[in-house]
Amino acid sequence: MSSQTWFDGLKRSFADVPVGADNSISTTEFLEASESLSTLFDVLGSKAFTPVKSDLVGNVKKLNDRQQAAPAESETVQALSVNELKTKKHTASEGLLWLVRGLEFTAQSLRRHIDNTSEKLADSFRGAYGDTLSKHHSWAMKPVFNLAMGAAPDNENFYRSLASIPAGAPVSDETKAKIQEQLTREVKALENIVVILQKFQEQPEAKW
Repeated sequence: MSSQTWFDGLKRSFADVPVGADNSISTTEFLEASESLSTLFDVLGSKAFTPVKSDLVGNVKKLNDRQQAAPAESETVQALSVNELKTKKHTASEGLLWLVRGLEFTAQSLRRHIDNTSEKLADSFRGAYGDTLSKHHSWAMKPVFNLAMGAAPDNENFYRSLASIPAGAPVSDETKAKIQEQLTREVKALENIVVILQKFQEQPEAKW
């Protein structure tokens, strides 16, 4: 029997976030999934990833605060942003912009691993960072995030952590297969939501 994995314990998977026929994304489930995904950086096992996680969690809080302040106007992520912008404020909308950037980085990092499991995880994260967040970060932020990328565990230890297997113990082929299946499902759903929100943010009503 394969081990219980990190995915099994998630409060919300991106694969379980409701997406409407019009691509509207349910706010509560989206924020739960984003916060759940942020715990992946705990699994990576280095304090160097703390700024990466903090960035995601901080932006989730901005959206959650707006949702709590105006629940009737925030049932979907898109409605939350548009309705906030009508008040001439953009705290949550700016938080969403950075949250989507962080989610895109995470999705690309994991996609690189899925597509090339022989690539070192640190290289997967470093490559994804260069293609996503790096272009939005200041010269002061880049070294902080580059340090985190280099602190990623090797692939075997990554799987051990995802399956809560003690250091040095073998990871069975069955457990690896389960993790890869769950990872692929999660990343595919995350990629879809990132694309939807990026397209939304290109619309005039989403700008400030």
